[in-house]
Amino acid sequence: MKLINKSILTAVITLSTASVYYAQQVQDTVNTKSKDIDEVILRGVTDIAKDRKTPVAASTIKAAQLVERLGNQELPEILNTTPSVYATKSGGGFGDGGLTIRGFESRNIAIMVNGMPVNDMEGGTVYFSNWTGLSDVTSTLQVQRGLGSSKLAIASVGGTVNFLTRSADMKKGGTIRLGVGNNDYLKTSFAYNTGKSEGGWSSSFLMSRQSGGTYIQNTDYEAYAYFFALGFEPNKKHNFQFTLTSAPQWHDQRTFAPTIQNYINYNPEYDGKSPYRKYNSDFGYYTDASGNRVALANRSNYYSKPVMMLNWDWTMDEKSKLSTVLYMSNGRGGGTGDLGKVGGKGMTDFYDTAGHFNYDAIFAANAAVNLNTAGAGSTLIRRSSINSHNWYGILANFQHKINDNWNFSVGTDDRYYYGYHYQVISDLYGAAGYKDNANKNLPPRIVSKTYDYKKLSWNPFGGKLAPSEDQIGYSNDGEVLWYSGFAQVEYSKNNLSAFLQGSVSNQAYQRIDNFVVDGSTLKGQTVNTKTGFKNLFGYNIKGGANYNINEHHNVFANLGYYSKQPFLNTVYPSNQQLINPYLTNEKISSAEVGYGFRSAKFTANVNVYRTQWKDRWLRKSGQTFTLADGSTTTGYSEINGITEIHQGVEFDGVYKPTNFLEIQGMFSWGDYYYKGNANVASFDDNNNPVTLAGSGGNELYLDKVKVGGSSNNSIPQMTASLGLTVKPVKDLNIFGTWRYVGKLYSTIDAGTFTNVSAQERGVLKLPDFNLFDVGFSYKIRLRDQAQYFTIGANVYNLFDTVYISDSATSVFADDKPKFLADGKTPNTNNQTYEQLGMMYKGLATGNRAYFGFGTTWAATLSFNF
Repeated sequence: MKLINKSILTAVITLSTASVYYAQQVQDTVNTKSKDIDEVILRGVTDIAKDRKTPVAASTIKAAQLVERLGNQELPEILNTTPSVYATKSGGGFGDGGLTIRGFESRNIAIMVNGMPVNDMEGGTVYFSNWTGLSDVTSTLQVQRGLGSSKLAIASVGGTVNFLTRSADMKKGGTIRLGVGNNDYLKTSFAYNTGKSEGGWSSSFLMSRQSGGTYIQNTDYEAYAYFFALGFEPNKKHNFQFTLTSAPQWHDQRTFAPTIQNYINYNPEYDGKSPYRKYNSDFGYYTDASGNRVALANRSNYYSKPVMMLNWDWTMDEKSKLSTVLYMSNGRGGGTGDLGKVGGKGMTDFYDTAGHFNYDAIFAANAAVNLNTAGAGSTLIRRSSINSHNWYGILANFQHKINDNWNFSVGTDDRYYYGYHYQVISDLYGAAGYKDNANKNLPPRIVSKTYDYKKLSWNPFGGKLAPSEDQIGYSNDGEVLWYSGFAQVEYSKNNLSAFLQGSVSNQAYQRIDNFVVDGSTLKGQTVNTKTGFKNLFGYNIKGGANYNINEHHNVFANLGYYSKQPFLNTVYPSNQQLINPYLTNEKISSAEVGYGFRSAKFTANVNVYRTQWKDRWLRKSGQTFTLADGSTTTGYSEINGITEIHQGVEFDGVYKPTNFLEIQGMFSWGDYYYKGNANVASFDDNNNPVTLAGSGGNELYLDKVKVGGSSNNSIPQMTASLGLTVKPVKDLNIFGTWRYVGKLYSTIDAGTFTNVSAQERGVLKLPDFNLFDVGFSYKIRLRDQAQYFTIGANVYNLFDTVYISDSATSVFADDKPKFLADGKTPNTNNQTYEQLGMMYKGLATGNRAYFGFGTTWAATLSFNF
């Protein structure tokens, strides 16, 4: 789809990762009067920021940099040299990486493909494993921190990440690429562009496959990507582009963050001190019929999310243009985990001496169960939680240039989404079946059909959903209707450019629980399978201005306010059919000022920002609670009334003293904290309310506590990087990057802030760390200069630094563990972690964490023709 054209791409900024050329800067400054408004118009629906024009903080990465430096890293990690961005591998499974911008997680960052939002419409989440193919087809990747320039009614609280894919009318040619790396990483791809014919037709095609494992134990994966674009430009007024892309994949995971003590205890080279960074507690071994020991994952993910887009750009006349995008996405897939108990034991009761599941014992215990007489959930199985959806939408944007200085645009963004959420059996673990009583419309029944997560769906129209008789555990659907309109006015004259934008939207949510009996009673209220739609109105307004003082200096400012509708699980909390009685929109206000400097050899940007987020609602899952009676249980917490402050300073710059040397630098400092207290309600995994030990009620004492993540991810408040690129001869690039992460705070654990003393201790601060990456690329040109080979290699974490990238808990040195270091002997003397010597780099070893990868590498060979 031709969502962008060449005139826009040449104006795209290149800030922290490449040079901004002086000739282009001068040209921007001396544009003729008739071109003033053309330079500031945010064309079509892509809304790409332009240097010294659009008043937002932005950084851009081009396709060549993705190909050269990404290797076998997670897709978001290419952004780690961008101010206020923190991307990690999280648990370490393929595509499981996490992303935060200015302290906000991906569910509150607008992730877009060609200007089309792709955040899940029920919860705002983005799973990058569904989008790994973007690394092959992206022509430009732009990060806009803060409000961003998108006109759509989306709450880009932390920022906007926009992937612009290749269009059908690219230059004729093709590429064959081979990549290899650590842990049997193998990637092959082929791409070809036909170029534009005399009749206006063009097409582009790409197909890739990669497989192997990651640095972590038992994280095998297989992933494909395909891309097809067909373009037709019958005349200068009309341009049509059709695009189809998807990245079907399956991968074994590590979703539970082990304790630091277990990383040490299960180190094959046990010395009582060193952690085994590759340790994965989510898999085990069984003995097959031939007597072989075979690995089996309890946690895996699989998904296929094809996206089809049809774009029509209609240039009505020299002043007016209409851009329309129709799109469709039918995602199919889910994730696995365990369900049920056998003999009263769950998965963690079957660990062997190496910290892995003893599947032989599980199989034997399951085989001994008589399902005819046993109760529901009396076998221990691997279930697959399905999260599929059908998504349809239309984006339309009309632009009109009033005169040389004024331009306005109006448009609409309308969507329909239906999500399917249920469980099926993935592996019976030796049992004859699983007895389920969750469906209250049916008597308890035995289900035995299994679904193999490694059988990928290639059907671009969505594939098959499991019939209701195979569904266990739960079965609920989410239906979302989204209607929105937006308008923007822009002004540009001489050195001044400005915009004012506003949007309104209505989001209607309906929850459908297929296991609920119509007319049943819940908490004194009558509930039905369908809740009916709950309509929520929201809006935003934002504006900004940029002033070019001269060809070297510019300043800008922006501010905005969002009234953001909450997500579906906020509307219907506790996974039930009742509407939240405290439902309210979240209020976000943000302001930013910036300065830019441009010269022939040096470019730099400095930004200062402040964002306030009020009435935030948060569900914190995967928690372990200590109850009032001293026992423990697992479950989740729902927190409402949160106010967060995110403020900070950012710098990025590029210095190019010669044509052979380029230096890139970045520094960001943030201060992210909670303002005031909040309210919390905690539940076990069966949705039953629980009372926590030491709880003084449902108040959560958060005032002045540093902001932590909401799952297993952590949030840094200081980052820096320094990169060096040397070009000693033509077509040879040698590069290295130093990166620093500091003021890194653990996930907020709702169960630890139920009293003032916990508030005073705050969130656990993790050790700072430094990482070094190096690489090179070299082109070998053939006699025909248009044909060439490229070889390249990258080494990540060159010095094999041991560091913690994410933590799920806040356990302190003066806390008292229940057991000693062996995990079995009770702490009868009631000693603290510090007294027991259960410490690692100043951290109590009872903390659950993810260690970053050690040294890894990737190499590529490609041929362009």
